[in-house]
Amino acid sequence: MTAKPAAAAARATVYGYPRQGQNRELKKAIEGYWKGRVDADTLRQTAAELRRETWQQLAEAGVHEVPTGDFSYYDHVLDTSVMVGAVPERHREAVRTDALDGYFAMARGTQDVAPLEMTKWFDTNYHYLVPELGPDTVFTADSAKQVAELKEALALGHTPRPVLVGPVTYLLLAKAAPGVAADFEPLTLLDRLLPVYAEVLADLRAAGAEWVQLDEPALVQDRTPAELNAAARAYRELGSLTDRSKLLVASYFGRLGEALAVLAKSPVEGLALDFTESGAGNLADLAAAGGLPGKRLVAGVVNGRNIWINDYEKSLATLGTLLGLADHVDVSASSSLLHVPLDAGAEHDIDPQIARWLAFAKQKTQEIVVLARGLSGGTDAITAELAANRADLASRADAVITRDPAVRARTAAITDADGRRSQPYAERTVAQRAHLGLPLLPTTTIGSFPQTTELRTARADLRAGRIGEAGYEERIKDEIREVLSFQEKAGIDVLVHGEPERNDMVQYFAEQLTGYLATQHGWVQSYGTRYVRPPVLAGDISRPEPMTVRWTTYAQSLTERPVKGMLTGPVTMLAWSFVRDDQPLGETARQVALALRDEVNDLEANGTSVIQVDEPALRETLPLRADEHAAYLEWATESFRLATSGVRPDTQIHTHMCYAEFGDIVQAIDDLDADVISLEAARSHMQVARELAAHGYPREAGPGVYDIHSPRIPSVEEAAALLRKGLEAIPATRLWVNPDCGLKTRGWPETRTSLENLVAAAREIRAELPTEAA
Repeated sequence: MTAKPAAAAARATVYGYPRQGQNRELKKAIEGYWKGRVDADTLRQTAAELRRETWQQLAEAGVHEVPTGDFSYYDHVLDTSVMVGAVPERHREAVRTDALDGYFAMARGTQDVAPLEMTKWFDTNYHYLVPELGPDTVFTADSAKQVAELKEALALGHTPRPVLVGPVTYLLLAKAAPGVAADFEPLTLLDRLLPVYAEVLADLRAAGAEWVQLDEPALVQDRTPAELNAAARAYRELGSLTDRSKLLVASYFGRLGEALAVLAKSPVEGLALDFTESGAGNLADLAAAGGLPGKRLVAGVVNGRNIWINDYEKSLATLGTLLGLADHVDVSASSSLLHVPLDAGAEHDIDPQIARWLAFAKQKTQEIVVLARGLSGGTDAITAELAANRADLASRADAVITRDPAVRARTAAITDADGRRSQPYAERTVAQRAHLGLPLLPTTTIGSFPQTTELRTARADLRAGRIGEAGYEERIKDEIREVLSFQEKAGIDVLVHGEPERNDMVQYFAEQLTGYLATQHGWVQSYGTRYVRPPVLAGDISRPEPMTVRWTTYAQSLTERPVKGMLTGPVTMLAWSFVRDDQPLGETARQVALALRDEVNDLEANGTSVIQVDEPALRETLPLRADEHAAYLEWATESFRLATSGVRPDTQIHTHMCYAEFGDIVQAIDDLDADVISLEAARSHMQVARELAAHGYPREAGPGVYDIHSPRIPSVEEAAALLRKGLEAIPATRLWVNPDCGLKTRGWPETRTSLENLVAAAREIRAELPTEAA
């Protein structure tokens, strides 16, 4: 059937786009600037060229309205803090002296000044810098960045739409500044912030913006009546301004729920909503609310967070329904394309059949343009594209890779007993202490050590054939020996082999499991200049052979101290991959868990007494709505226990989590039944330790005392002060001493000194403990 043409041509647009460039030019320029090899003008020139290339690519693809202001040197929430003048007191002098260096000081810290806290952007693996606010915060407008980038796009002949983090989301993401009462609510500053946004909007209007996008993803979460009233007040006030551009309020990552009626009634000209699976319910809610008469609707029908091709017929059906619910319907992705790689066409090593199923940012842009054409001109306008899309979808559905009968039979045979340790923790801990013989406040690290230039060069040489496998393995052995030697001299109690053979904590395992595909150029920003290549989970998962046993066993042969086996947990293997969308996540998690169970059991059988299974994504993947939490946490915790419960009582199971808000999943952390958990805590000043104590968490914990996402070196006094805070919440008999996270991104000089200071702090605190505790 031919779709009915829209009254006016549908426009194609995107909310945001990857920033890094095809070859990560931005990362290289910024890190060059930090190291003094690139000056500020060259960095700015590189950034401007990347913006120009992005806008040109979007325009040539057929995108009618390009985003501006979404580009960032580090983080768009940090950019918003600069835009509204919310610079912490400790960073103001640096910002006054040099705006660019001050900006990076807020992001990374300096040796003398701590950075802003960093945490996950909703349920993604992107990290943002948390605004620090208090009752004395004074906001001041600084629209220079947003206006400059708007003018750049206008000068190049594009139709730009500036993108800003909305005022309600900005305040809901903020925290009380250090020294401010913990119960301070940043949202109380809304009336103080709105005039600053009004000033920025006036500046953008004066610079030529027809539309401005205000992102309010926080409104897809559960919100109190007071928070919804604040949103209503914000958009009533901003919508009533006379000196402004048209306003498009964008939501993504889920269903707006109660906030939909609030925004629909506000005097803004447009709304952007998620109509993919994550936004299920928005369509029915919009119809029930009577649509958006008099407003523009930007429909997110292309998944902005996963890499599978769109189902054109399904999307066109949704778009056709939406035509009757708004004055004008345009087409977009469900969120910014920041969360997917740039171009699937650059992946030459993937099976051509499978490559047909993939859509990265460039391909998603093309999908959006095709759907806009189909919405405007009917299906007859895109006959060839529809036929190709049907064939590609059928190819994936029928592919052998997607189903392995042996894997499915094994998951079907799982019993409750498979996910339970043979003894409770109270009994296991006695056996483990006798077996391991560790002191109070045992010291360890999270797993990885610096990935030096020599290591990366050796890996590249192996891929290029410049060295053989034997030469490469000797280099890995040398690195393991060096890492172990340093840890023994430093006095660390539980050692790690440093993971020199690993490229990434997910990719390394994905490359050894069936059902996974690796990309060569599929880089996605995690934070700042840290980019990852999430593997693609395309089919059923199994482990053909051991993945880590050889190197862990080799490391243990070099020392009498325990060496941890290091694995990535099933939830994180899913969260930091592009997961298949053709079966429930819980089923995929069980497949991964069984593969990891085999690895855990093999490590134990080969003499490994401490095994760490990292789950940093457990909180990150928590659904944004509370009514979905229980179902998720049930399969997420079950999959971890399934991976780890097949070992003896005296084998100690560790897990690790970082850079998320843990307070609302403490029960789930308890349900993992790990013997020891290490967590990020340095930037948040041991908040997680207090949360564990409030819950009555009964096991051992290592809240981090060394912030590894900053180049600054913590002093002995600083680490000791954090340990004392930790001891206020966790008794010495259950407290571990460790960094926040792995050390892969750090350099050896800072790593050596920081870990030596960490050990010295642990010894200092041990000496302070009462005799009965020791």
